[in-house]
Amino acid sequence: MANGNYDIQPRRLIISVFLIIIGVVIGVTLVSELRLLPVGGAVGDSSVVGPRPNSPPVSRGEQAFVEISKAVTPAVVNISSTRVVRREESGSPFDDPFFRRFFGDDFFRHPDTPQRKEQGLGSGVIVDATGLIVTNHHVIAKADEINVILADKREFKGKVIGTDPKTDLAVVRIAADGLPTVPWGDSSVLDVGEYVLAIGNPFGLNQTVTMGIVSAIGRANVGIADYEDFIQTDAAINPGNSGGALVNTRGELVGINTAIFSQSGGYMGIGFAVPSNMAKSVLESLVKRGKVVRGWLGVSIQEVTPQLAKEFGLEEARGALISDILPDSPAEAAGLRRGDVVIALNDQTIESASQLRNHVAQLSVGTRAHVKIIRKGKEKRIEIKIEAQPAEMAQAGEAGGNGTALAGVQVRRLTPELARQLGLNRTDGGVVVVHVEPESPADAAGLMRGDLIMEINRRGVSDVDQYNTVLSNTDKDVSLLLLVHRKNRALFLTVTPYQHER
Repeated sequence: MANGNYDIQPRRLIISVFLIIIGVVIGVTLVSELRLLPVGGAVGDSSVVGPRPNSPPVSRGEQAFVEISKAVTPAVVNISSTRVVRREESGSPFDDPFFRRFFGDDFFRHPDTPQRKEQGLGSGVIVDATGLIVTNHHVIAKADEINVILADKREFKGKVIGTDPKTDLAVVRIAADGLPTVPWGDSSVLDVGEYVLAIGNPFGLNQTVTMGIVSAIGRANVGIADYEDFIQTDAAINPGNSGGALVNTRGELVGINTAIFSQSGGYMGIGFAVPSNMAKSVLESLVKRGKVVRGWLGVSIQEVTPQLAKEFGLEEARGALISDILPDSPAEAAGLRRGDVVIALNDQTIESASQLRNHVAQLSVGTRAHVKIIRKGKEKRIEIKIEAQPAEMAQAGEAGGNGTALAGVQVRRLTPELARQLGLNRTDGGVVVVHVEPESPADAAGLMRGDLIMEINRRGVSDVDQYNTVLSNTDKDVSLLLLVHRKNRALFLTVTPYQHER
């Protein structure tokens, strides 16, 4: 019996040890598989080098965004502008309520002193290796000093080559060479839903990259600039992003970030960028001529509503309806008529009035364009010679335009010939109204074609330059008191802007 017990106990001991070893092996295997321990490391060993256990592998799509960011961010610069302003100065773009609304009260910072320094923050995109930079007009407007900081921390003084307030674009040059650039993309082929990256310096945080999609294209009547064809995106854009790059998934520049819609001064999911095709055209004109020369037809146009489409025998509400032909204009010479609906320009379909206006503006002066119209239910093609927009002509916007109370109003300098054609006897100061957009605030107030505007808010308006100056220094959300001359008598009109939803 004793010998038997001695035989059984060793066997039990061996079996127990064997089971313990199996348990340990299974336990370690399960723990390793569940990643409760670092792979290849022991408990408490924090010196193990390798990828974090919970980090998934980078996908091909994610890697593409990484490569785009690496390629583009070196070409996006930080721009800071400074100007000295005396208290009695007015008309500063930094005090414009419009930019306060889009960028917040703290975007432009300055002490309340008789003579103060105003500072603006923004971004820019290097588009030429010799130091050519595209940015926004409002970033560098009236600046006494422009500082440009590259991604590698080098600093340069910027020189303004030219600005175009009507598109809110500007071109700056720095004395450098061999710089990284962003290649131009074709904004006309962008699709809604396409991925885009916004790159800039929000709140001074250099080379910040955010991702989103194209939310809409061809946005007009936003109230940011005179010529609007914005790309709308939900990529996060904040104060300081202005003038930065909007790039597609090929790393091409498709837009210049310009503004955001915000009730708080920060990102709310709606940002706007100037399309690259428009920006490239403006840049080339500013570099070659120092100013932007735009094509001009000499027509007043409006959107085609479903009701108007029915009245003019159209199958659908698209195109641009010609509501007026200006005297001595290319349109008059070519035979265009009031009531014609433009549906194509140089074989490119025209969907809206703003689209026609933007396309015409980008045409070269002196070229001949082919316009397809619908007249009395029939299609007709007309060739028209593009001329330069008259220097004495100003436009506060069409069909909602730039958000002022005079949106939809076209004015021109009162020349003796124009006075004769409109039946005006006056030859002194004032600007003559050549078109009032139907259903606009000015139309509702009773302003008419042929009226001579002599005062705006009791400030004299003797020419187009003064007209523009008064409007640019006036809050866009307030009513305007006009003194006009009509049929040998003077009268006051109050024009109240329509309030848009915020």
